[in-house]
Amino acid sequence: MENVRLSVIIPFKNEEENLVKLNTELKKVLNQLSINCEVIFVDDGSTDRSHQILEKEISANRGDSISYLLISLRKNFGQTAAIAAGIDNSTGKYIFFLDADLQNDPKDIPRFFEKIDEGYDAVFGWRKERKDANLRSFFSRVANRIINIVFSYPYHDVGCSARVVKKRFVKGLELYGELHRIMPVLIYLRGAKVGEIVVKHRGRVAGKSKYGFERIIKTIIDIITVKFLSSYGTKPAYVFGTVGLGSIFFSGLTLMAVSYRKLFLGVFVHRDPLFLIAIFLGLLGVQFVMMGLLAELQVRTYFGSQGKPIYEIKTKEKF
Repeated sequence: MENVRLSVIIPFKNEEENLVKLNTELKKVLNQLSINCEVIFVDDGSTDRSHQILEKEISANRGDSISYLLISLRKNFGQTAAIAAGIDNSTGKYIFFLDADLQNDPKDIPRFFEKIDEGYDAVFGWRKERKDANLRSFFSRVANRIINIVFSYPYHDVGCSARVVKKRFVKGLELYGELHRIMPVLIYLRGAKVGEIVVKHRGRVAGKSKYGFERIIKTIIDIITVKFLSSYGTKPAYVFGTVGLGSIFFSGLTLMAVSYRKLFLGVFVHRDPLFLIAIFLGLLGVQFVMMGLLAELQVRTYFGSQGKPIYEIKTKEKF
């Protein structure tokens, strides 16, 4: 591992009370690794003094084998965009992701690399003993269980930000919206050999948590989105077409039933609710088929027009 270059990516927004302590802890750990490292801080539109404090801290306390890159985004694009900016500007063979809230202990970093040395492409953290509020921990367990079932994902803690991965498994990864929340699933679906370690989890002592009910809703939407895209993202016509043709098939069966009731039972068509159901199913089927064709065109247009970033960089400072 001595010749491997490591990139540590830390997105942040309004974490002025945590950044100095974070960098102090991180620098101490990275110097002990005895490898060339770069630390990439990505300011996702902070409105407090985070940027200025971090500039001063980095300038005065650089490590011998550590280089720093401070990226400032033009506005708040969201954590997914901040992470994407960090990945795009990284140079390491391995990338370690870490939040700036100090809830994950940088002292765990060497243990991640001990696991990497066993032949893994990525190692994810597991906050086995969480220090969050009970309600937040409950929703997290529910989300993890859903993800385990939907994706046949065998690991425990998708939401743990502490993770290390070979860059080739995140380079070119389609990150948009809020997909950073389930990035481990995307890495797993790419075929990475994944390991897992239990990490220390600390309570937040400063700053304001960004977690809320809105995040739960977004996570559910992300799960549905990724499942659809991973299974049918390049062939949406199969999904909508199957549903549409199924609906048309049942419409046909219902019309046959209506005809039978008319011819043999004397039931008037205009008094038969099955006739309305048949018409509804038929129209619904046609709509689904058309949606499938439109989605297929959209996918082909999408894959033919890649390259537009989901963020804009205001400044980049190297230290």
